[in-house]
Amino acid sequence: MTNKITPLTLRRRLGLEIARRLFRENAKEHPLRQLFWECTLRCNLHCRHCGSDCKKEANFPDMPLADFTRVLDQVAERTDPHRVFVILTGGEPLVRTDLEECGKAIYDRGFPWGMVTNGLYLSRERLNRLRAAGMHTATVSLDGLEPEHNWMRGHPHSFERALGAIRLLTEAEDLVFDVVTCVNRRNIGQLDQLKALLIATGVKRWRTFTVFPTGRAANDPDLQLTGPEMRRLMEFIRLTRQEGRIRLSYGCEGFLGNYEGEVRDYLFACQAGINVGSVLIDGSISACPSIRADYHQGNIYRDNFMDAWEQRFAPYRDREWMRTGECADCQYFRYCLGNGMHLRDGNGKLLFCHLKRLEE
Repeated sequence: MTNKITPLTLRRRLGLEIARRLFRENAKEHPLRQLFWECTLRCNLHCRHCGSDCKKEANFPDMPLADFTRVLDQVAERTDPHRVFVILTGGEPLVRTDLEECGKAIYDRGFPWGMVTNGLYLSRERLNRLRAAGMHTATVSLDGLEPEHNWMRGHPHSFERALGAIRLLTEAEDLVFDVVTCVNRRNIGQLDQLKALLIATGVKRWRTFTVFPTGRAANDPDLQLTGPEMRRLMEFIRLTRQEGRIRLSYGCEGFLGNYEGEVRDYLFACQAGINVGSVLIDGSISACPSIRADYHQGNIYRDNFMDAWEQRFAPYRDREWMRTGECADCQYFRYCLGNGMHLRDGNGKLLFCHLKRLEE
């Protein structure tokens, strides 16, 4: 693998060396800045790429609000709640009829909060109630034009509802929101059309990601981009950023070699367990909720969240254990540190290398 990778430019290396030192300092201090709450596993869609394998009737009941607010009280005892952003995810948060109550309880404790949604249940009335409950941000998924989006989401009205939700959000001047798109083999040819649609709708921020092989996406070849398609996506992002008509970026998924600094506002560093924590549906204390393998660091029903945050998370803060397999002799491990934690299975094996795919 090492011999096939295009050497980094000197400018890229210098930037990555600085970022590497900053990451080490950040990992040592590990201030909590984002806290995800997997508040439900119920969902009103059946998406092809779902990593959580969510269903209309979930295996776990929704977490009671009181259980999560107890965590927030523990966090507030040791850090400024105004500096910890709470993100409600799932499943689909809007299936919770008490979502406004949840949001208000979070906001009343001083925590800013937002949600990730598919938009299916977002009406003007619901949005107004959520704004009154202190919602600061929202992310809506739009995975292509109508046929491709509905194919991905498994619902004939998903596209029109998602686009309707986006239009509602553009009218809410007190909210910051973005649209996130899962780029796959079916929609990569329509990115220019999708960009034009989003700009015409008034969207200012757009984020893309690619599928990693877990959950339902593990064995679906239509979802995995080839090497040339990955490079095509990176070039599209780079050129769109140069145009300046919409703020487009690639997600925080993995190390991108010489595309670092070109397709995101920052250089790659997986913040799971560094600045990002989560409370999962069963009470597990974890990091980024995209991590589906068991790297849990406790459970809120047994442990104080902040005790776990301050005293555990060693696998997240010292990534040297990831220097195995194809990462063992990679010259860029010092910058990548084994890629994102969500790309490791339960045995520590790397599931996907972005850099290797880009070089195919």
